[in-house]
Amino acid sequence: MPLPLYTATRYLQPLREGGSLPAVVETDAGGLFVVKFRGAGQGARALVAELLVGLLARRLGLAAPELALVEVAEAFGRGERDPEIQDLLAASQGVNVGLRYLDGAFNFEASAAGDLVSPEFAARVVWLDAFTTNPDRTHRNPNLLVWRRRPWLIDHGAALYAHHDWASVDEARMRTSFPLIRDHVLLARAGDLLEADRELSALLEGDAIAAIVADLPDALLTEPAAERARYVEYLTARLRGPRAFAAEAVAAQERLRAEPPRRLQARR
Repeated sequence: MPLPLYTATRYLQPLREGGSLPAVVETDAGGLFVVKFRGAGQGARALVAELLVGLLARRLGLAAPELALVEVAEAFGRGERDPEIQDLLAASQGVNVGLRYLDGAFNFEASAAGDLVSPEFAARVVWLDAFTTNPDRTHRNPNLLVWRRRPWLIDHGAALYAHHDWASVDEARMRTSFPLIRDHVLLARAGDLLEADRELSALLEGDAIAAIVADLPDALLTEPAAERARYVEYLTARLRGPRAFAAEAVAAQERLRAEPPRRLQARR
């Protein structure tokens, strides 16, 4: 199903937690969205990653904000006083990516909201992030929100980093493991990763990946047909068994569980 397209009508608030300077934006018919701008340093491919991983998450039954395309017109943001934001908006004319604004959501903190994360949910998130080579869900930066007593996945622009250098991506690299999964914020909480691997890989079999990739808008691609084919090839190759990324996640979990508990340091 094609993603809805809205027009940005009012720039409300920058979100300065990340380096790409997303913002809460009001749209003409869709309400409020957190918009990721194509003019940010990571460029349009970060927006493609945002879309693909968000759509994959929803396909796998994980909560991720509704996705939309948000058109930024030439006149949008002219009244903004911050020159950095003015430059960003000027460089972002055209199609950008929006994630539904979850009003009242708060950042995930394991000490406060850990009881909302089941072992099954944690295992599925670990699997998804290993599959999509997402390095950006760590203790330092969980990229999880808690909304209506449920954890939601956000901020996937750093995933699929192989697409920044397709020329160097051969069959071996497509099927490589993902050692950075050892730093995943939910690895210690994850349940049976082998069971998650069996269940989630089955949900992406057949034409599921091709259908998700088909939703990428031409406006974010330089050569739409060729690039869509490349994403399908890459994700399909990673999904094909045996899956090194899943084996690496299991090994990382076993190593983590084998570590002795860390002793609390006494204050001096």
